Amino acid sequence: MDQAIIEASAIVDPGATLGAGTRVWHFSHVCGGARIGAGCSLGQNVFVGNDVLIGDRVRIQNNVSVYDAVTIEDEVFCGPSMVFTNVWNPRAAIVRKDAYRRTLVRRGASIGANATIVCGVTIGRYAFIGAGAVVTRDVPDFALMVGVPARQSGWIGRHGERLALPMGQDGEATCPHTGERYRVRGGVCTLAGERASLLID
Repeated sequence: MDQAIIEASAIVDPGATLGAGTRVWHFSHVCGGARIGAGCSLGQNVFVGNDVLIGDRVRIQNNVSVYDAVTIEDEVFCGPSMVFTNVWNPRAAIVRKDAYRRTLVRRGASIGANATIVCGVTIGRYAFIGAGAVVTRDVPDFALMVGVPARQSGWIGRHGERLALPMGQDGEATCPHTGERYRVRGGVCTLAGERASLLID
Protein backbone atom coordinates (compact mmCIF):
# COMPACT_ATOMS: atom_id res chain seq x y z
CA MET A 1 0.00 0.00 0.00
CA ASP A 2 2.99 2.33 0.36
CA GLN A 3 3.01 2.75 -3.44
CA ALA A 4 -0.63 3.83 -3.53
CA ILE A 5 -1.52 7.54 -3.43
CA ILE A 6 -4.01 8.35 -0.69
CA GLU A 7 -5.36 11.86 -0.20
CA ALA A 8 -5.19 13.19 3.36
CA SER A 9 -8.97 13.24 3.82
CA ALA A 10 -9.41 9.62 2.66
CA ILE A 11 -9.59 6.71 5.11
CA VAL A 12 -7.96 3.37 4.30
CA ASP A 13 -8.47 0.91 7.14
CA PRO A 14 -5.63 -1.37 8.27
CA GLY A 15 -5.61 -4.63 6.34
CA ALA A 16 -6.78 -3.23 3.02
CA THR A 17 -4.63 -4.12 0.02
CA LEU A 18 -4.02 -1.48 -2.66
CA GLY A 19 -1.85 -2.07 -5.71
CA ALA A 20 0.93 0.16 -6.98
CA GLY A 21 -0.20 3.45 -8.49
CA THR A 22 -3.76 3.20 -7.20
CA ARG A 23 -5.12 6.58 -6.12
CA VAL A 24 -7.78 7.17 -3.46
CA TRP A 25 -9.27 10.64 -3.70
CA HIS A 26 -10.78 12.97 -1.10
CA PHE A 27 -13.29 11.73 1.49
CA SER A 28 -13.24 8.12 0.28
CA HIS A 29 -13.25 5.12 2.65
CA VAL A 30 -11.70 1.71 1.93
CA CYS A 31 -12.51 -0.99 4.51
CA GLY A 32 -9.85 -3.30 5.90
CA GLY A 33 -10.81 -6.44 3.97
CA ALA A 34 -10.89 -4.83 0.54
CA ARG A 35 -8.44 -5.96 -2.14
CA ILE A 36 -7.76 -3.42 -4.88
CA GLY A 37 -5.38 -3.93 -7.77
CA ALA A 38 -2.80 -1.66 -9.39
CA GLY A 39 -3.38 1.54 -11.32
CA CYS A 40 -6.93 2.11 -10.08
CA SER A 41 -8.62 5.44 -9.39
CA LEU A 42 -11.23 5.84 -6.66
CA GLY A 43 -12.87 9.24 -7.02
CA GLN A 44 -14.17 11.56 -4.34
CA ASN A 45 -16.55 10.09 -1.75
CA VAL A 46 -16.15 6.43 -2.81
CA PHE A 47 -16.85 3.64 -0.32
CA VAL A 48 -15.36 0.14 -0.69
CA GLY A 49 -16.58 -2.61 1.65
CA ASN A 50 -14.67 -5.44 3.29
CA ASP A 51 -15.76 -8.29 1.01
CA VAL A 52 -14.84 -6.54 -2.22
CA LEU A 53 -12.32 -7.51 -4.89
CA ILE A 54 -11.30 -4.92 -7.49
CA GLY A 55 -8.91 -5.70 -10.33
CA ASP A 56 -6.27 -3.57 -12.05
CA ARG A 57 -6.82 -0.25 -13.87
CA VAL A 58 -10.40 0.15 -12.63
CA ARG A 59 -11.94 3.64 -12.66
CA ILE A 60 -14.55 4.33 -9.99
CA GLN A 61 -15.97 7.83 -10.30
CA ASN A 62 -17.32 10.11 -7.55
CA ASN A 63 -20.03 9.03 -5.10
CA VAL A 64 -19.97 5.28 -5.78
CA SER A 65 -20.37 2.71 -2.99
CA VAL A 66 -18.98 -0.76 -3.71
CA TYR A 67 -20.65 -2.88 -1.05
CA ASP A 68 -19.76 -6.35 0.23
CA ALA A 69 -20.12 -9.27 -2.21
CA VAL A 70 -19.10 -7.26 -5.29
CA THR A 71 -16.23 -8.34 -7.54
CA ILE A 72 -14.95 -6.01 -10.26
CA GLU A 73 -12.48 -7.36 -12.80
CA ASP A 74 -9.75 -5.43 -14.64
CA GLU A 75 -10.36 -2.22 -16.60
CA VAL A 76 -13.96 -1.66 -15.51
CA PHE A 77 -15.43 1.85 -15.53
CA CYS A 78 -18.00 2.78 -12.85
CA GLY A 79 -19.64 6.10 -13.68
CA PRO A 80 -20.51 8.86 -11.20
CA SER A 81 -23.14 7.98 -8.60
CA MET A 82 -23.89 4.54 -10.02
CA VAL A 83 -25.22 2.09 -7.42
CA PHE A 84 -24.43 -1.47 -6.38
CA THR A 85 -26.74 -3.36 -4.02
CA ASN A 86 -26.16 -6.60 -2.13
CA VAL A 87 -29.52 -7.54 -0.58
CA TRP A 88 -32.54 -8.40 -2.72
CA ASN A 89 -35.22 -7.56 -0.13
CA PRO A 90 -33.78 -5.17 2.49
CA ARG A 91 -35.61 -4.23 5.67
CA ALA A 92 -34.17 -1.89 8.26
CA ALA A 93 -35.42 -4.06 11.14
CA ILE A 94 -34.13 -7.37 9.71
CA VAL A 95 -30.43 -8.22 9.49
CA ARG A 96 -29.73 -10.05 6.23
CA LYS A 97 -25.93 -10.07 6.06
CA ASP A 98 -26.10 -13.84 5.49
CA ALA A 99 -28.31 -13.27 2.45
CA TYR A 100 -25.97 -11.13 0.35
CA ARG A 101 -26.15 -11.95 -3.35
CA ARG A 102 -22.83 -11.78 -5.18
CA THR A 103 -22.38 -9.44 -8.13
CA LEU A 104 -19.65 -9.85 -10.75
CA VAL A 105 -18.57 -7.19 -13.24
CA ARG A 106 -16.39 -8.77 -15.90
CA ARG A 107 -13.32 -7.26 -17.56
CA GLY A 108 -13.67 -4.06 -19.54
CA ALA A 109 -17.33 -3.38 -18.78
CA SER A 110 -18.61 0.19 -18.39
CA ILE A 111 -21.44 1.26 -16.10
CA GLY A 112 -22.92 4.69 -16.84
CA ALA A 113 -23.69 7.48 -14.41
CA ASN A 114 -26.59 6.86 -12.02
CA ALA A 115 -27.11 3.28 -13.20
CA THR A 116 -28.26 0.74 -10.62
CA ILE A 117 -26.96 -2.84 -10.50
CA VAL A 118 -29.38 -5.04 -8.56
CA CYS A 119 -27.42 -7.70 -6.67
CA GLY A 120 -26.89 -11.24 -7.87
CA VAL A 121 -26.10 -10.49 -11.52
CA THR A 122 -23.08 -10.89 -13.77
CA ILE A 123 -22.22 -8.12 -16.20
CA GLY A 124 -20.35 -9.61 -19.15
CA ARG A 125 -17.02 -8.58 -20.63
CA TYR A 126 -16.97 -5.19 -22.33
CA ALA A 127 -20.71 -4.75 -21.82
CA PHE A 128 -21.96 -1.17 -21.64
CA ILE A 129 -24.67 -0.15 -19.17
CA GLY A 130 -26.24 3.15 -20.21
CA ALA A 131 -26.67 6.07 -17.83
CA GLY A 132 -29.61 5.62 -15.49
CA ALA A 133 -30.27 1.99 -16.47
CA VAL A 134 -31.44 -0.51 -13.85
CA VAL A 135 -29.87 -3.94 -14.34
CA THR A 136 -31.95 -6.78 -12.89
CA ARG A 137 -30.57 -9.79 -14.78
CA ASP A 138 -27.31 -11.11 -16.22
CA VAL A 139 -25.83 -9.09 -19.09
CA PRO A 140 -24.09 -10.81 -22.04
CA ASP A 141 -20.57 -9.96 -23.17
CA PHE A 142 -20.45 -6.90 -25.47
CA ALA A 143 -24.13 -6.07 -24.80
CA LEU A 144 -25.41 -2.49 -24.82
CA MET A 145 -28.07 -2.12 -22.13
CA VAL A 146 -30.43 0.82 -21.59
CA GLY A 147 -33.65 1.62 -19.76
CA VAL A 148 -35.60 0.70 -16.64
CA PRO A 149 -35.46 -2.21 -16.32
CA ALA A 150 -32.42 -2.51 -18.59
CA ARG A 151 -32.98 -4.15 -21.96
CA GLN A 152 -30.42 -4.92 -24.62
CA SER A 153 -30.50 -2.40 -27.47
CA GLY A 154 -27.43 -3.55 -29.40
CA TRP A 155 -23.83 -4.72 -29.29
CA ILE A 156 -20.72 -2.73 -28.45
CA GLY A 157 -17.03 -3.40 -29.13
CA ARG A 158 -14.01 -3.16 -26.87
CA HIS A 159 -13.28 0.34 -28.18
CA GLY A 160 -16.66 1.50 -26.85
CA GLU A 161 -18.42 2.02 -30.16
CA ARG A 162 -21.72 0.46 -31.18
CA LEU A 163 -21.34 -2.41 -33.63
CA ALA A 164 -23.43 -2.87 -36.77
CA LEU A 165 -24.76 -6.20 -35.57
CA PRO A 166 -28.44 -7.17 -35.74
CA MET A 167 -30.47 -7.91 -32.65
CA GLY A 168 -32.09 -11.32 -32.47
CA GLN A 169 -30.15 -12.89 -35.31
CA ASP A 170 -26.67 -14.01 -36.25
CA GLY A 171 -24.24 -11.64 -37.93
CA GLU A 172 -20.73 -10.23 -38.21
CA ALA A 173 -19.29 -6.72 -37.99
CA THR A 174 -15.95 -4.92 -37.95
CA CYS A 175 -15.04 -2.20 -35.45
CA PRO A 176 -14.19 0.89 -37.56
CA HIS A 177 -11.58 2.01 -35.01
CA THR A 178 -9.64 -1.19 -34.37
CA GLY A 179 -10.49 -3.48 -37.28
CA GLU A 180 -11.50 -6.20 -34.83
CA ARG A 181 -14.10 -8.61 -36.15
CA TYR A 182 -17.11 -9.51 -34.01
CA ARG A 183 -19.49 -12.39 -34.55
CA VAL A 184 -22.92 -13.16 -33.08
CA ARG A 185 -24.06 -16.77 -33.04
CA GLY A 186 -27.09 -17.91 -31.08
CA GLY A 187 -27.27 -14.69 -29.08
CA VAL A 188 -23.60 -14.83 -28.04
CA CYS A 189 -21.15 -12.17 -29.27
CA THR A 190 -17.46 -13.02 -29.55
CA LEU A 191 -14.34 -11.56 -31.05
CA ALA A 192 -13.35 -13.46 -34.18
CA GLY A 193 -10.88 -16.17 -33.24
CA GLU A 194 -12.04 -16.44 -29.62
CA ARG A 195 -14.10 -19.32 -28.38
CA ALA A 196 -17.51 -18.42 -26.95
CA SER A 197 -16.77 -20.51 -23.85
CA LEU A 198 -13.90 -18.16 -22.96
CA LEU A 199 -16.28 -15.22 -22.80
CA ILE A 200 -19.18 -16.78 -20.89
CA ASP A 201 -17.41 -19.09 -18.43
